[in-house]
Order: sequence, then structure tokens, then C-alpha cells
Amino acid sequence: MTEGAGIRDGIRDGEPPEDLTAAEMGMWQAFRNGSVYDLRAGDMVVDDPHGGHPWGPERSVRARVVCMLLLNGPPALDGRVSSLKLSGVQITDVLDLAGGTIEPYVELKGCRFEKEILLPEARFTTLRLVDCSVPRLEAARLHTEGDLHLPRCRFHNGVRLSDAHIGTDLLLNQAMVYRDRHGRSLTGDGMTVGQDLQAEMLESDGELSLRGATVGVSLSLRGSQLKNPYGRLALNAPQLTVERTLYMTPAGVGNPLQTSGRTPARGTRVQRFESEGGIRLDDGRFGDAVDFDQARFTLANEQEISLRRLQTPELRFLGERPQHGRIVLSGARIVTLVDKAASWPGAGQFRMDGFQYESLVPRGPFPLTRRLEWVAAATPEYNPEPYERLATVLRSGGEDEDAREVLLAKQRHRREFLPPAARFWGYVQDWTVAYGYRPGRAAVWMAVLWAASSVAFSQADHPPVKPGESPEWNASLFALDLLIPVIDLGQAGRWRLQGGWQWASAAVILLGWILATTVAAGASRLLRRG
Repeated sequence: MTEGAGIRDGIRDGEPPEDLTAAEMGMWQAFRNGSVYDLRAGDMVVDDPHGGHPWGPERSVRARVVCMLLLNGPPALDGRVSSLKLSGVQITDVLDLAGGTIEPYVELKGCRFEKEILLPEARFTTLRLVDCSVPRLEAARLHTEGDLHLPRCRFHNGVRLSDAHIGTDLLLNQAMVYRDRHGRSLTGDGMTVGQDLQAEMLESDGELSLRGATVGVSLSLRGSQLKNPYGRLALNAPQLTVERTLYMTPAGVGNPLQTSGRTPARGTRVQRFESEGGIRLDDGRFGDAVDFDQARFTLANEQEISLRRLQTPELRFLGERPQHGRIVLSGARIVTLVDKAASWPGAGQFRMDGFQYESLVPRGPFPLTRRLEWVAAATPEYNPEPYERLATVLRSGGEDEDAREVLLAKQRHRREFLPPAARFWGYVQDWTVAYGYRPGRAAVWMAVLWAASSVAFSQADHPPVKPGESPEWNASLFALDLLIPVIDLGQAGRWRLQGGWQWASAAVILLGWILATTVAAGASRLLRRG
């Protein structure tokens, strides 16, 4: 029998290898007993896994021995369940479990890893690393039946979870993740999380990438700080699917309960969600809502909060107005838009062509004048669709007068892009009947012009065209006959005006045609809206 076979047989019998150190021997026995192996010194400074105090051999175990326990460990003692539970332990060398199937429960708290953890295509039941210092976690295509918990850990060269499958929850609360050589902090492209993904008060230095990821319940980034001064995007998550809600909202500070998926109670000290760098949620699908309550965005001029073609029943856009960059809602489809006037940027910083929404729920004052500024800011070049969408939403809410004001604003915006002649005609329609959206104006203008011309023509010489055949002279009827071009009252063609009165009558006829045309255009527009 070979030496290697003898070692394996000994392990199966529960006997440890002969070369184990005292620390490793203690870990071996604790594994068989299912108990916590705690090597902490009891001093917070010394025990801090992220501090600079060195841990000696008495607190160190080799990664090879850890792998031996997890992949082919000894049997549990009678009446016990074997598990690896370590506290305050330093793991030396690379912990390589790639492709392995790990059945024991694994929980490491306050531990240090000398080198990276390699878990590609490994299979766990549950894996918990809590408050650990890790150079890098490489876990593409990792599979867990239960949770993957990484709270308060620090990853100095990034985390890779591409195409990983997490059976229940993924926790990254209060973790700190620094970028890898590709500039990414956490790469979770194609990842699937069965229930919640909680990354509350996460500190990300680099690009947080969740392209094509799927979350079975909610994704919480409450109170997180996403920073990427090295690239364009702080959060890159196109085609992200979240069955319920994406939270980019405040988290409570100083109360552990407030970093577990809850919205802080009023009066609680909070930490806002902040992003220094662009956010990309293009083509995302969110079953309940996307919530930006009190979010703070710091963008460079070329960076965006991109929500192109996003779909969700409710968008809560209630963060701070970004000073630079753009917000893009082009092609997004929302049922309810909850927003406030102070959240939206100005002209040139906002795009929403093709943006569809069915109702507006403003938080705080949001008068129609500000809402029109909101639309105008999104359409520096004329685009009728945002105006028509807003008018439709207002009309469906019973605000017909506001809807007409929006459509009038649309015509005025359009006028600025017309050639001079058409622009002049637009001003005429606006002054007279407000493009048909205020038809009562026409009656006022007609009455004023009729009264003025009646008084004027009463002073005019009016010899008959055919003596003895003309009706009795009536200046008011004569003025009305000139003013209404499609009705013959028997006056306009029976009298001959001379000199300046001919020019006056021509002016009345011209103004009558203009008024009649604008009234007809307005009536046609009203019929089309009906």
C-alpha cells in the first residue's frame, strides 16, 4: 500500500496526518466535533483581520489542510455534524477548491487569507465569510444550495461571481470591494440569486458589474457608496432582472436591524446611497419598483444615469439633482412615476424620447409650469411625443385644462423650429385662438373687430353700386358681412367705398379670413383630440 493511500485511509478513520501543526490539529478536532475553532486573542486591535498587527504561526493554518477537511475530511464524532467554523484564523497560501463539492457547513469569522480564494465551479451547501480579509475571491460558476454571506469582508483585488448560482440569499452588507486589474470591483454578470441580494452600505471602488443578473426577490443597495474614478460606470447592470424592488435608498446607521432590508424609521440617522460614476440599468426588468429615494449622484459631463428601455410598475425618482451628466429614460416603460421637481436636471441633461408612463405622483409641489420645464429640458430639439404623453396622462386623470396647456406648449415649442413665414403664422394662431386650445379668444377678437369696424364704417361715404336696388345702409351689418367671409348678408356687394375706406374694408376682409382659418384649424385640432 502506498503512502498516499495510507494517509487517505487514516483520514477516513478520523486520524489526522502526522505533519499537522498545533493550530491545524485543533482545527481538525473542531471540524469533527462541529464546533467553533476560535484563535482570537481577546484584544480588538490584535484581532482585527483588517489591521496591521501580525498573526503568528499559532494562529495560522495551511490552505491545503483546509481543503483536505472540506473535500475529503474525517468523519464526524458520534452524535455530531462535521463543519468548518473558524474565528480569528489566518489561512496561508492559496485556498483552491475549484471544481470541488463541499458538503460540510462553512463559516469563517474575522479570518485573514494570505492569498486569493479560488472557487470556480465549486459546489457548497452554505458558505459564510464574515468580516474577513481576502486578497481576491474568484468564484465564477460557483453553486450554493443555500446562502453565500460575505458581510463586512474586505476584498482587495475584487470579487468574481460571474454565472454563479446562489440558492437563497447573497449578502454583501458593509463589505468593501476594491477593483481588480480590469477595473471591476465585483463582477456578477449572469449571476442568479434565488432570493435577496443585499449589498447595503457596501463600499465599491471600481465598476460593480451585474450584467444580465437575476435576483429572485429584491436587490438592496441601501446606503451603499459606489465609486469608480477610473472608468465611466460605477454600476453596470444592463438586462438586470429583479422580481420585486431595486433599492438605492438610505440605510440606518448604528442599528444592525436597519441593514437587513428595511427602510429606516423617521428620525433614524441614515447614510444615503451615493454613486460617483455612471449607472446603467438599460433593458432592466423590475417586478415592483426602482427606488432612488434621497440618492446622490456625482457625474462627469459624459456620464449618465441610463434607464433606457427599463420596465417597472413604479419608478421613484426622488434623489438629488445631479449637477453634471445626463439622465436618460428613452424607451422606458413605467406605470407610475413618483418624482419631485428638485430631482430633475435642466436642459441638455435629460432625455426621455419614447418614455411611457401612465400616471404621475409628485412628492411635494410640482406645478404645471415646472412640469412643462421638465418636458422642455428633455426635448432641446423639438419632439412632440413627450408633450403628447404628458397631456394624455393629465387628461386620464381628469385634468383637461392642464392637458390643453401642455398641447399649447407643444405648439409653441414647435414654432421655434419653423421657417420665418410659418413662424409668423404660428404667432398669429397663438395670439388669436391659442392654436385652437382657447377657442373663446376668437369670439373676443371677432367682437372687438366688428365693433371697431362698425363705428368706422358709420362715418364712410357709401354710394350704392346700383341706385334704387340697394338695401337700407347698415354699418354694423356691412362690417359683419366683410368680417365673415362665408356668409352673404346682402351688404358687402351693394355699396361702393372710395379712397381709404376701400383699404379699410380690405383689411377687415383679410382679418376675417385669418380669424376664420385659425378657428377652423382649432376646431379640427379639437375634433382630432376627441
